[in-house]
Amino acid sequence: MTDSFHHEGGLASTAPRPVRKKFAKPPRQSRLLALVCAVILAGSGYRASRTRCGGQEPYCSNCLAKGRKCGYLPSKRGGPRKKKQKLSPSPSPDADLSRDEPYANGPSAELEEAPGMFSQIDVLSLPGAGLRHLDFPQVASMFQGYFNGDDSTSHVHMGQIPSSLSTTQCLVRTYGSEPEILNAYYDFIHCYFPILPPRVSPQCRDRPLQFNTSPPNSSSEPLMMYKPRSPLTMAISAILALIPHPRDPEPSSPASVLQRRTYSHAFAQLANAIIDSECDLELSSTDPGQALSAARPSVNREKLHPRTPEDLETLLALLVLSVYEYAQRGNMLKMRYRAGQALALALDKYLHCSLEEDTFSEARRRAWWMTYYCVIQGSIVSTTPPTIVINDPQFSTPYPRFSADAEGWSILMQAQQVLVSATSFIADLNKAIYTQSGMHYMYERMQQLDSWITSVIAQVDMLPMISPESDFGDSRETVAAQSIRAISRIKLSSAQIKTHRLRAFSDIPIFIKRHCDLTAADPNDPTSEMKNSSLHRGNEPTNVGCSCSSLDQFQRASSAEYMTPSDSSTSSDINPIAPQYPQFPFASGFPYSPQHSTKICLRAALTIARMFEGLPYPQPLTDTTPPDNQPLPRTMPSFACCLMQSSYAMFMIYYKARVANQFSPDSESELAAESTDHLVKELRNGLERIIDAVSNYSHAFEALDGMRDEIQGAYQTAFPRVSL
Repeated sequence: MTDSFHHEGGLASTAPRPVRKKFAKPPRQSRLLALVCAVILAGSGYRASRTRCGGQEPYCSNCLAKGRKCGYLPSKRGGPRKKKQKLSPSPSPDADLSRDEPYANGPSAELEEAPGMFSQIDVLSLPGAGLRHLDFPQVASMFQGYFNGDDSTSHVHMGQIPSSLSTTQCLVRTYGSEPEILNAYYDFIHCYFPILPPRVSPQCRDRPLQFNTSPPNSSSEPLMMYKPRSPLTMAISAILALIPHPRDPEPSSPASVLQRRTYSHAFAQLANAIIDSECDLELSSTDPGQALSAARPSVNREKLHPRTPEDLETLLALLVLSVYEYAQRGNMLKMRYRAGQALALALDKYLHCSLEEDTFSEARRRAWWMTYYCVIQGSIVSTTPPTIVINDPQFSTPYPRFSADAEGWSILMQAQQVLVSATSFIADLNKAIYTQSGMHYMYERMQQLDSWITSVIAQVDMLPMISPESDFGDSRETVAAQSIRAISRIKLSSAQIKTHRLRAFSDIPIFIKRHCDLTAADPNDPTSEMKNSSLHRGNEPTNVGCSCSSLDQFQRASSAEYMTPSDSSTSSDINPIAPQYPQFPFASGFPYSPQHSTKICLRAALTIARMFEGLPYPQPLTDTTPPDNQPLPRTMPSFACCLMQSSYAMFMIYYKARVANQFSPDSESELAAESTDHLVKELRNGLERIIDAVSNYSHAFEALDGMRDEIQGAYQTAFPRVSL
C-alpha cells in the first residue's frame, strides 16, 4: 500500500507505508488544520455555544435551576470587541427618552450594562495600563485577524506607513551644536526632570535646524546634520526629536510621527553605543586576565555643563533613556534595565555617600537622587519590589537644593518612597485576602501608610516663600521647583488612591468578583449570592462617597450602616438593607469605612487632575507661534501611571453614583438627582482634565497614545452625549 506525499520542494512521490487502522491517527496536515480552526473558533464566539451560562437570556436554564440571576462574565481570551450596548433594546420613544436622560430613575438597565462598563474601567488600574509597545508590534498583531472584529482597530500596530503618505518632506527637531542642545534641555526637560544643575548662562533663542528629512519609509539611516558628541546630548536629542518641529506644517500626520520616531530611536541607539564603549575596558578584548586590575579609562571630551563632571554624563544619559523607554517605546523592562545600569554606575562612583563640598557637589547629588528616583519609578510602574532598600542608611548623600525651594527635593523623594510603599501595600493586601491570613497586620499598615501620606501632603501644601524678583530663564529654578512640588502632590494623591481603593470600592459586587474572588458566607445556600448582591446594590446610594462639595448629601441612612456587627449590633435594625460586610472576611477589620475611603479617593483623583492641568508648558524663546495656539507637549512623563489611577477612581465613583441614583427612594429622588448631577459634573470636568493632559503628552510620546485611547473610550461610554 502506498501513500502520496509532497516534499518541501513541491515534488510528489510515493512510498510504502505500513498497514494501520484507517483514521487511527489523522495526517499531520489535518492536525495542523484542526489546531488552526480551534484557535480561530475560540476567538470568534464559537466557545459561547459550549459555555454553560451564556448570559444571553434573562434566565438561562442553569441559573434558573439555581434560583439566581444570570451572572455570566465573558472570557478575556479574545473574540470580537464588544460594541456599545444601548440602555434598552426597545426602539420605543420611551427608550429614546431614557437614552437622553442617563440619570433618570427607571429599570435596572444600568446594572445590566455594569459588567461591560466595569471592564472598560478595570483595565485602567493594571500595571502599565494603556502603554503602546513599539518594540513588539509583531506579537500583538500576530493573530489580529482572528481575535479582532472586522470593524476594530489595533492601537499597537506600528508598521511602515503607506508610500502615498511618505511623499511629503518632514521636519524633525534637531540642533546644530552642544550649547543649543543644552539650551533646549532647559526649555523642554529640566522643569520636569532636573538632572543637571541650574543654568549658568541666560536663556537663548530656540533654533532647531530646518532641513527636510528623508522619506519615512526609506531603508537608509536618518540623515543627521549634526551628531552630538556626548551620550547625554544624544539621549536629550532622542527626547527633543519627539517634540514637533515649529515649522512642520502637519505635525500630527503619520509621516511626521514616523519620522520623529525614527530619528528619536536613532539618537537613543547612538547614545547606548557610546555608553557601552565608555563602560568597556580596553584590555577586555586583548588581555581579559589583566582587565579587572586595570584602571578604568578616563573620558576625554569637553564638559557639557561647566558644573557637571563629564564622567557623570554617561549616568545621566541612562536616566533620560530610562524615561524614553517607558514613555516612547512602552517598554517597562528596558526602563528598569536602564535605571539599573545607572544605579550600578552611581554605586561604583560612590555617589550614594558623597559628602564633598565643591563645584561639582550639586551635580553629584542630583545624579544620585535622580538615579534613586528612576530606580524606584521602575518598581512603581511595573508593581515589582524595589531593587534597593528605600531607606537604606548608607544613602547619606545630602539632597540637592532649588534656590527657590529648599525643601523641594526632600519632598519629591518622600513622595516617591510613599508611592512605592503604597504599591507594595496593594500587592501584599491582595495576597493576604487570597490566603485569608495576616489581615490584622495589613490593617495596621494601612493606618501607618495613611498617616505617612497625610504628613507629607502637609509639607507639600506649605508652599515656600517665592522671591518677587524676576527669574529670567528660570535661573533660580522657580518654575522647576513649582513643577516638582506639583509632581510630588500627584504622586501622594496616587498613593492615597492605592491605599484606599479596595476599601472604597469593595461594596461594588463586580469589584469583589474581579479583584477578590470571594464567595458568599454560606456557600451551601444557592440563593445567598443573589441575596447578598441585592443587599449591596440596594444600599449603594447610601455608600457613595463622592464629590467634596456634595458627598454628604448621598448619605441618607444612619452612620451605623458602615459599622460591622462588632461595632453595632443594631445596624440592621436601623437600616434593613445595610451591607452585610461580615460575608467578606476582610471587611470587618478595616480601620476606615467605605464612605471615608471613597471620599479620599475622590479628593485624590480630582487633585491629580488639577495638578496635571497646572503643570507648566515649555516656554522656549522662538520666532514662531504654535499652530492653533496649541501648547507644546510636556516631556518626561515617567509618572503617567498616576493619570490612570486618577481616571480609574473617578470612573469607579461615577459607577457608584449611577447605581445610587438608580436605587434612590422616590421621596428623595429629586434631591439625589441634584446631588448626582453635581457630582457627575465634577467627575466629568476632572476626567476632561486628565484627557487633556495625556493628550498633550501623546503629541510627543507615542506609548501614551494607548493611555489616551483607554481613558477616552471609557469616557465616551460614560458620557455618550458629550464631545471632547
